[in-house]
Amino acid sequence: MTPPASLIVLDRDGVLNIDSPDYIKSAEEWIPIPGSIEAVASLSRAGYRIYVATNQAGLAKGKFVQKDLDEMHQKLESLVEAAGGVLTGIFYCPHHPDENCECRKPRPGLLLNIASSAGVKPETLIFIGDSTKDVMAARAVGAKPVLVLTGNGQQSLQSLSDDPPETHRDLASFARSLLRSE
Repeated sequence: MTPPASLIVLDRDGVLNIDSPDYIKSAEEWIPIPGSIEAVASLSRAGYRIYVATNQAGLAKGKFVQKDLDEMHQKLESLVEAAGGVLTGIFYCPHHPDENCECRKPRPGLLLNIASSAGVKPETLIFIGDSTKDVMAARAVGAKPVLVLTGNGQQSLQSLSDDPPETHRDLASFARSLLRSE
C-alpha cells in the first residue's frame, strides 16, 4: 500500500552525498553520505516515489560538463538500484545564479516541475534538504520541508531558528522515523 504522502524529494549535495565548496565535479568525487543510499532504497521499497531536486550551477560556471553530471547521476541511480530501490527522477537547475531563473532553489521551479511530472499537488511533497534554500523552496510551494544536519544543515538550522522545520540528523534518521510511524 502506497502511503498518502507518497512522494519524497531530496536535495542532492549534502543530503545524499558529501558536499564540497569546490563543487562535486565527477563521479569519482561523488561519495555517498553513510546510510543515504540505504535510506533511499528503504523508502522506495516502502512505496515512496523518490525524486532529486538539485542546483547544479557548476555546469554554467564550467566546473564540469553535462557528461560529468550524467555520470554522477548514473552512479547515484546504480547504487540505489543495487540496494534494492529506485529513483523515480532527477531534476536539476543548470543555470548560473546570476541568470535569475525560476528553477534555481530557493525559487519553486524544480519542485513545481516534479509535482507536475508526478501528477501530484506540490503541497503533498516532502522535501528534504540541508540548506535554507531547500526549506524556502519547499515553503514556497506549500510542501513539507525537512532539514537534515549533514552538509550545510547545522548552519542552516541556526539561520532558521525562528521557524525551524522538522529536523533529522541525516537522511537515514529521517527514513527510520518515517517508516516507524507508518
